[in-house]
Order: sequence, then structure tokens, then C-alpha cells
Amino acid sequence: MLWVKTFHLLFIVSWFAGLFYLPRIYVNLASETNPETRATLLGMAGRLYRFMTPLGILALILGLVLWLHYGIGQGQAWMHAKLLGVLALLAFHLACRRHLRAFSNGTNTHSHGYFRWFNEIPVLLLLLILILVIVKPF
Repeated sequence: MLWVKTFHLLFIVSWFAGLFYLPRIYVNLASETNPETRATLLGMAGRLYRFMTPLGILALILGLVLWLHYGIGQGQAWMHAKLLGVLALLAFHLACRRHLRAFSNGTNTHSHGYFRWFNEIPVLLLLLILILVIVKPF
């Protein structure tokens, strides 16, 4: 199981790198007016999303393997809260896809300020999940 944990953590870190960087590209896309630069940023965002999606899937699969191996059991409310955090992270990932489609279709209505705030969501989710896993407050 140590190998599974190792690769689970590797894929989580890699997935989060994408979740931190993609909204930063959106900040630039939302304020860019040069068509060539927009095309470059849109290409970067699309490639990053296509790269980070399998990383997230692998992180989730290996997390499921660990969860099934160790089980939840009684008195582990922190794990239930962590799973909610993971679901919120998955929802954030899917929201990134929705925003990417809006940029691709030319229908984005959000400002760069919105995406600056949007960019903070994975940081907060990571902090929440880390506290739940390490501190196990309940």
C-alpha cells in the first residue's frame, strides 16, 4: 500500500499544479485583447486541462483504492468531511472545463478579477483537506 500512497500523492500534487495554474491563464485570457496572444493562451489552457484531467482521475482512483483498503469505520468523521472536500475539488475541476469552453466559444462573461478570486478556491480546498487528513479534528 505504500506504493499506492506514493503514487496517490504524486498524482495529487501534479493535479493541484494544474488546478493552481489554469485559473491564472484564465486571468490573462479574460483581460487579453490581442488575438494572437489569446490564441496562445487558449492553446496553453486546453493542453493543460487535457494533461491535468488524467492526473486527477489517477489521483481519485488511487484514493479510492486506499479508501477501500483502509475503510472508513466508526469515529472517522474527518474522512467524510475530506471526501466532501474531494467532491468540491472535482466540482472545481469541472468548473475549469466550463470556463475553458466559454473562452473557446468566445462566450466568457467573467472579468480577470473574477478569475483572480476563482484562483483561490483550490488553495482553500487544499488547506481544508490537509487539515482534515493530518490533524483529524473530529
